Amino acid sequence: AFRALVLRLPGEDDMAATLHAAGHVPDPARIHAARQALQIAVAQALAPDLPGLLAKMQVAGPYSPDAQSAGKRALQLVALGYHARLDGGAAARDAHRSADNMTTSFGSLACLLEIGAGQSELAAFEAKWRGDRLVMDKWFAVQVAASAPDQTAAVTARLTEHALFDWKNPNRFRSVIGALSGNHAGFHHASGAGYELLADWLIKLDPLNPQTAARMSTAFESWPRYDADRQAIMRGALQRIMATEGLSRDLSEMAGRMLAG
Repeated sequence: AFRALVLRLPGEDDMAATLHAAGHVPDPARIHAARQALQIAVAQALAPDLPGLLAKMQVAGPYSPDAQSAGKRALQLVALGYHARLDGGAAARDAHRSADNMTTSFGSLACLLEIGAGQSELAAFEAKWRGDRLVMDKWFAVQVAASAPDQTAAVTARLTEHALFDWKNPNRFRSVIGALSGNHAGFHHASGAGYELLADWLIKLDPLNPQTAARMSTAFESWPRYDADRQAIMRGALQRIMATEGLSRDLSEMAGRMLAG
């Protein structure tokens, strides 16, 4: 489990915060590209060891949540993620096909989505788990999280049209709209589409659930760290929220505080 943790790269939002703290204006697109390049470099460096590691991390027998088994599954999935960048996802597809537990099934699916593959596996996963709300929350979220930055807003919008998307359910709302702001490069895409989409949904949610809308509006809190163009679009989105007739006190106070900052 520790090896799996060490092999995971820092998140892009963390990188942006670190750069800002050091006096730099973070560029989400450059951060994303650099992180992608580093993932490939690490994968290439580990290439001789990955097949053997994947074989050793196979857990035989019935599913068990014990620490040793969980650690092996965690390291297996990290190794699959790197391996997918070398073999086009062949090992991840095999793992998904033979998975006898949801953790491996979902983790290998995520590995495929991260390299732009896995659409047939995505459909099969939905067919199997569509009756489980918590699992389907993960299914929604991973599609947004793994989407390419120039497609994140479009993927999010498409998922809001899905028959199982219930925006009045807080967990389902967060699994899609929350995942939008969690995709750093996608949310901060230079087009501003992510900012506008989030503002649209916060305005829609506010009359029904002002507390959740206010909490999720904090995705705009980091606006001062970015370049002037992104700042202008984010401030515009916050101003549009503030100008909404009948806005709740919760969201009004939060948006007003962020604009003042």
